[in-house]
Amino acid sequence: METIKFKTNINCTNCLAKVTPFLDKKEGIQSWNVDIDNPDKILTVETETLTADDIVKTIKRTGFVAEEI
Repeated sequence: METIKFKTNINCTNCLAKVTPFLDKKEGIQSWNVDIDNPDKILTVETETLTADDIVKTIKRTGFVAEEI
């Protein structure tokens, strides 16, 4: 299992509601979480098969940005 972290602009519960369906149905994501209390709005993803680029592309489809850290 690999843990990948991203700096995002997902900054509130409404933003979370927009990305949740995309991340929940993405094949290969075991679990994910966004720390909206962190100034960098850190998205943490647990995966065995996906790359950071796969996740960045998924986030971009929702209208947000993610940058691997």
